[in-house]
Amino acid sequence: MKKFFRWTFIILLIAGVIATFYILWQRQQPKPVEYEVLRVGRGDLEKRTIVTGKVEPRDEVAVKAQIQGIIAELYKEPGQPITKGEAIAVIRVVPDMQSLSSAESRVRLAEVNLRNVRHVYERDSILYVQKVISLEEYDKSELQYAQALEELQTSLDNLSIVKEGVTAATKQSGNTIVRSSISGTILEIPVKVGNSVQSVGAFSEGTTIATVADMSDMLFVGKMDETEVGKLREGMPMDLIIGALNDQRFSATLEYIAPKGTESNGAMMFEIRAAARIPDDVLVRAGYSANAEIVLAARHDVLTLAEAAVHITPDSTYVLLANDSVAQSVTPQPVTTGMSDGINIEITSGLSEGDLVRGNEKSDSPIPFPKK
Repeated sequence: MKKFFRWTFIILLIAGVIATFYILWQRQQPKPVEYEVLRVGRGDLEKRTIVTGKVEPRDEVAVKAQIQGIIAELYKEPGQPITKGEAIAVIRVVPDMQSLSSAESRVRLAEVNLRNVRHVYERDSILYVQKVISLEEYDKSELQYAQALEELQTSLDNLSIVKEGVTAATKQSGNTIVRSSISGTILEIPVKVGNSVQSVGAFSEGTTIATVADMSDMLFVGKMDETEVGKLREGMPMDLIIGALNDQRFSATLEYIAPKGTESNGAMMFEIRAAARIPDDVLVRAGYSANAEIVLAARHDVLTLAEAAVHITPDSTYVLLANDSVAQSVTPQPVTTGMSDGINIEITSGLSEGDLVRGNEKSDSPIPFPKK
């Protein structure tokens, strides 16, 4: 009985050793290489480029203060529509004490002068009726009286401008009422009631009261690298994709290519602008990020093949024609290529529709997920 178990153990041990060596031998044997088999077909090719930018209104105007003072009232809020000439805010003038004192003094002098001239004019009127003085002297007195009246009115207007910024005659159209210069939508009102504002002048840009834009006419504005900007021309169509609107697509037409580039991170970038066609029922806000897809070149109904199957050397361009269904036996075939879209390439000569070509080696290994 002991001999039986002993021989059984020895046999199992020998079998295990043999099985182990066999498995190791099998693993060392080269596996047959399997390749993808690609078929030459017909199709359309498009070479596209993507430009990143944003959507902006074509006409955007900064409405600035024309007089120095303090915001007294605001009639509008951002997002509201506005028409040309409609009031946005009212500015209350804060008079300069020196200018105010000078204007008041001028009014007092004009009043004193008017009283004196009026007295002379009334006296000369009586003397002229009595034929004591000549018509020439009477006309001169009347002229001086009219000039004194005008001087008083001018000094009163000047005092009103210093104190309130407007005269009584121009109160509704004066600089104290800030009005929109275009029709559109108010994008921003960066001031509040009580804020001080500066007027537009030679040494001041002036305080912006509101930013108004026509939102019915939108532009895509982006920048393109110098390596591709030479392929563009005005009038080219493009697809506009706005991420904030769930990647909705809109049509646009290229209408401007900057003649001068700007350097950015060592590369020359050129600004482009395209007129966007946005439906009236779609709300697009100024500043939305967008991508523009531009078709640089296109080929229709041509022979196409996966670009990875084309071998390019300094001397020739060729493919490996498959002589069987598994592409283990191949024949080099020179070809002439045309346009490529980055995945497929145009075959202009050397192949026919339906030809089988060996592609890349098949791999059973999964593509590793990139680590963060």
